[in-house]
Amino acid sequence: MTERTSWQRFFDEHAPIYDDNVFVQNTLREVEFLLGELSLPQGGSILDVGCGTGRHAVELAKRGYAVTGIDLSTEMLARAAKAADAAGVSVEWIHSDATRFSLPQRFDAAICLCEGAFGLLSQTDDPIEQPLAILRNISRSLKPDAKAMLTVLNGVAMLRRATDSEVAAGQFDLQSLAVSSAHPPREGLDAVAVRERGFVPTELALLLRLAGLSVVSMGGGTAGNWGKRPLDLDEMEIMVVARKTAEPLAGA
Repeated sequence: MTERTSWQRFFDEHAPIYDDNVFVQNTLREVEFLLGELSLPQGGSILDVGCGTGRHAVELAKRGYAVTGIDLSTEMLARAAKAADAAGVSVEWIHSDATRFSLPQRFDAAICLCEGAFGLLSQTDDPIEQPLAILRNISRSLKPDAKAMLTVLNGVAMLRRATDSEVAAGQFDLQSLAVSSAHPPREGLDAVAVRERGFVPTELALLLRLAGLSVVSMGGGTAGNWGKRPLDLDEMEIMVVARKTAEPLAGA
């Protein structure tokens, strides 16, 4: 990757303050919850796609799991490596776009949480092929019957919040459920134009199926409020647990 995408730039420049965000303050409870959902063998291997500063990856490594973290941002990964060193644990860190990675090993589980990768579009990404490519890569990286957990933006809530003026201005695309916006990565920096999309449950289940994964459970999963519960229409995030059932469909 030679030229930074808008999301690379955003996360590289946001990295110094990422761990100050309110939604990242529940790591211990989140790790307890995801371990209960993923049915992992003790000491099993976990792939963390969009690992960011490594808060889940490092905590999982502290509990004896073999963790590999992938992220688009070199600055996020640098902070993740420092966190692992400070905790005295070993994690394999890989700098890669989630749509392009290919690993030789197969994992006992995978996580892709808090919009670390899934649903983050470049200005030119196809809104179907891009997330499907991520799911294919996750599926190929899993052992048979292994589980994956993802949290994704709730497209239903996005539709309920959207206005006709936002659609007319091109800020919200009804066909792709993608929002175009601009945000400064941290105070004092210029805004970065970014694009992200939400998903409705039926579409999410279909994309997973095309990638060789089947839904185990789907419900509410907004950061800071994880738990087993139905999805509220206005909830920010959907949590889905899926199981690898087949190889991804060729050409799908």
